[in-house]
Amino acid sequence: MAAEAKKDNSGKRIKISFQQAIGLILPYIKSRVMEQVRSVWLIILYLVLFQILVLGIPILDASIITFGLIMVIVGLTFFMEGLLLGLMPLGELIGIKLPQRAGLAVILAFSLVLGFGVTLAEPAIGALKILGSAVKAWDAPLLFLLLNSHANYLVFAVGAGVGMAVVFGMLRFLYNWSLKPFLYVMVPLLTLISIGASFDPNLLYLTGLAWDCGAVTTGPVTVPLVLALGIGITRIVGSSDTGGASGFGVVTLASLFPILTVMLLGIVFLKNVPQPMAETRFLSPDNRTTALTLFDSDQALLRYAFAHGGKEGITSYFDSDDARRAFVAEMSGDGSERSRIFGTDEPRFMSWVARNGTVEEKMTLFGSVKAAREYLNTPAKPVVLNAADLFLRDFQSAAQAIIPLTIFMLLVFFLILREKLPRADEIVFGIVIAVAGMGFFNIGMETGLSKIGDQVGGKLPSSFTTLPLEEQRETIRNFTPEVVEKAITVDGRVETFFYRKNGRAVEVIPYSEKNYDEMNATYTYVPQVGPLFGGERSFWGVFVALLFGFLMGYGATLAEPALNALGLKVEELTVGTFKKSFLMQAVAIGVGVGIAFGVAKIVWDIPLIWLLVPPYLLLMFLTKMSNEEYVNIGWDSAGVTTGPVTVPLVLAVGLGIGTRIGAVEGFGILAMASAYPILSVLLTGLYAARKRKQVVAGNDTDGSPETVEEVAS
Repeated sequence: MAAEAKKDNSGKRIKISFQQAIGLILPYIKSRVMEQVRSVWLIILYLVLFQILVLGIPILDASIITFGLIMVIVGLTFFMEGLLLGLMPLGELIGIKLPQRAGLAVILAFSLVLGFGVTLAEPAIGALKILGSAVKAWDAPLLFLLLNSHANYLVFAVGAGVGMAVVFGMLRFLYNWSLKPFLYVMVPLLTLISIGASFDPNLLYLTGLAWDCGAVTTGPVTVPLVLALGIGITRIVGSSDTGGASGFGVVTLASLFPILTVMLLGIVFLKNVPQPMAETRFLSPDNRTTALTLFDSDQALLRYAFAHGGKEGITSYFDSDDARRAFVAEMSGDGSERSRIFGTDEPRFMSWVARNGTVEEKMTLFGSVKAAREYLNTPAKPVVLNAADLFLRDFQSAAQAIIPLTIFMLLVFFLILREKLPRADEIVFGIVIAVAGMGFFNIGMETGLSKIGDQVGGKLPSSFTTLPLEEQRETIRNFTPEVVEKAITVDGRVETFFYRKNGRAVEVIPYSEKNYDEMNATYTYVPQVGPLFGGERSFWGVFVALLFGFLMGYGATLAEPALNALGLKVEELTVGTFKKSFLMQAVAIGVGVGIAFGVAKIVWDIPLIWLLVPPYLLLMFLTKMSNEEYVNIGWDSAGVTTGPVTVPLVLAVGLGIGTRIGAVEGFGILAMASAYPILSVLLTGLYAARKRKQVVAGNDTDGSPETVEEVAS
């Protein structure tokens, strides 16, 4: 069997064997796969080793997470290759041809729709939908609404913001505008809106999500496509680089405008949602009409109550114990009705009754209290992925994100530009593998990135507080209180415990009378971990959590391929004054510091605006002091740090921490991770500029042979 290659210089086709074709393709595939492995392995290894070695807690569902991480690597490999072969060449072609065939209005309209479309195609945008279930409806109603039943509105708002950013970005390309005026308007405006939002509980909790959305948008689809369009336009317009608009600045605008549109979306829905309130008040019949503004139906609210509410909340839902017992009796006697109301949440209903129900309710549903306890203590079955549903759902989502964007660009190309598509087979192939890659990545994000991030984030608080390990719950049989011992602590408290022999080892297990079931002679034991470093909320325990955040941000940033590419571009544009390694270290340290501040925000429940205002005030001052070159580099450097791997992991870690320590929400880490790299780059830029002046002055006075490149290195 032979494969045909392109014609050689004589016009003849060169025939190669199948083995030769494989020999040519495999090294290329290997290089692309290894590129994605290099961007993933460091942060994943760090998270796994931190949980196992520092926290001493094993990784759950390790096989599923491993499968998910493999899917992430495969997905990114396919997706980035499809982007390079299909979407980016198409965007650059339109950028070159559009100014020749259409007026300014058409160019801006295309930019608006393109910006909206690329947002839907961003791999990381799906992380917002996956992580929405971590927010409680009664704690932050507006945030819950926008992350769950109105998640599409949230994505559309982000898309509108990116669309507006691309419009102004194209105007910068066309007219060579400076970035500084945009910053002087947008940053103070967003800061004032966020300060005003801090006076309303609903908008206060939305602020972290809004600023995080600005980081989510600048991913591997938005940045290359917009830059390809801009490069095409600048080739035709021929603008100089005096304003620093040769590709830089669009990423910054695409980070700022979505913050504005998400906050405006929250203001629009604010009048339709209740204020945060206690769980019992939220679920009470008196509040039923108001609570239903967040749910599609009474059944959806009921399912949510049993899945996420406590005993008092459920009782409040039914208004009385008698009404609740009647409902439990009805569900116990009619499996079809139970399935109709609870659907896939039926096990949640049974677990709730087994854990929180009265003796009568347990007897009604399970036949005996013993059966109820056995149901509760039965080890959870290993999670089995429904591969067909998983692949169908995630590949359908990928197609819905990329294909409409592609159709729109092709319609513009054929109907407005009236051009024949060059290398059509290559572009179509690129689009196909981009869809496949995004589908694989979605699977990996759902089964790998989100799971490992949520696990590590959920266990991280054990460094400074006590955490129950519910997944390790076990039942000790043939238990008798006669084995219980007593001990007195150094501060005079009496504690009870007992010994259990496990193989050759003897374990000391704390005893609590409420966990003893005299009827069945069993003791339910839930292991606890922490605080691992000092006492409850000790300085060293919290310091370990903050150090974890810094190292995670630092390592993940250095592994981002986009940062390496930016460093090379910056070194080229500054003629060696700003070394690539210098920029990468500055950005990585900035991201690490930002994530540490984000973790502190969640741990101490600090309003995000208190942490955002100081760095952004300083950024405004540094922007005024810096030249256009470093302003563009610095503000765009924040966008390249939030890649498709970093975003889901950081979001999952933040929400995992927040859930474990009882915080209302865990957003804001990405916002902080975007502010501090700008700060570090602008500071290093001012330092480099000062050294440049010193070198020039030295050369003028003593003829020193020292060069700018030597100083910068």
